[in-house]
Formats: sequence, C-alpha cells, structure tokens
Amino acid sequence: MKTIKNRILLVGALLTIVLVSGFAKSTSTTTTKEKTVATETKENKTINMFVTHGHCSTPFGGIVDDLKVAIPVRMDAGNPLENMRISFEVDPNSFKACRGDVADLTKRVKTKGVFISDNNEKIRFKTTNVYVMGVDWYQINGVMSIKGVEREVKFFATGIRNSYESMSSELVLQGQVNLLDWGIDYDKLVNGQSLDVPTKWLYLNMKIELS
Repeated sequence: MKTIKNRILLVGALLTIVLVSGFAKSTSTTTTKEKTVATETKENKTINMFVTHGHCSTPFGGIVDDLKVAIPVRMDAGNPLENMRISFEVDPNSFKACRGDVADLTKRVKTKGVFISDNNEKIRFKTTNVYVMGVDWYQINGVMSIKGVEREVKFFATGIRNSYESMSSELVLQGQVNLLDWGIDYDKLVNGQSLDVPTKWLYLNMKIELS
C-alpha cells in the first residue's frame, strides 16, 4: 500500500514539473517587443499658415523639412495613432504668400524679427504627449521653437482612414499659437506701429501622408 502511494506521489510530481516547464516555454515564446512604424517624408512638404487678429489675415506657406512620425503598433482595436510622436522643421526663409499681392505679402511675413532672426533658426516642433479626444481625434502637446525660443503649444489632429482599415492613411494637423508668447509684435515689426488689438494669432494646417 505504501509503495502504491509513493508511486502516485511520484507521478503527480512529474506531471507538475511538465506543466510548469510547458507554461514557462509558452510564456517566453509569446513575449514580443513593442514595434514602431516610422514614417519619414523623402520629399519636402508644405505647411499652410496665416497670421490674423480677426478681421484680416495674411495667408502663406512654408517648406517642411525633416518631418518624422513614429507610430507604435497596437494589437488592439483602439485609436491607432494614440501614442504617435511627431517632429518637423520649417524654414521661415521659404515662406511665400498664397494670394493677394504675393510679392508684398511675402516680403511682410519675411520681415526680419518676425519669424526670421539674425541666426536664421528654423521653426521646430516636437511632440511631448498625445491625448485621445475621440475616434481618430487627438490633442497633440509639444514644444515649438521660433527664433530659437521654445514654448509649449497644443495642436489637434485627425486621422483619416477607410471604415474597413485599422490604420489611418493620412493625418491632418492643425492649431493656433499666440505670437506674443514669443514676444513677436507683428504689427510693430511689419508696419512700425503696435495696434490696440495686436495681430497675434498664427494658424497652422498640414496634411501628412502615412505609409
């Protein structure tokens, strides 16, 4: 009787060892590292901008350099761009007005001291964090540098995708920043006189192709 009991205990111990080793093996083989899809434009893009204080505006565009979008791959059905990271640069010397007296308006937005400094620094943006506002709708917080001065900014972005696709094929980035945050008095620099209601808002809009 004692021998039978010992055999049963031995078989139970062997089964336990087999089960534990099998679980450990399956766990090690299913652990995967987070994957990231990086999108980097090979050709320069244009970002649309305009400066306004309400009743009038100066629309212009600029050339975007070094645009990078990093998108961690998601394994669930959540918003696909929730953890994205975006960075880009814009050369103020590339600004060109979009309508009206193009030559005159281009000269105005390229007035030294507005966006162009003595050191010709580029306008730079880099994401710090992203919040989901709704389905394919995101708030993108980041740091923007104008003339070498960094300020925190907030943009919004919309991912565009077909109903049967899990990943967005395009991203529309838009927002506005207060030029006074950088000490830029547009009216004084461009027209030589500050206004009671200064021209202060710079609006931005850019469509990014995701591949």
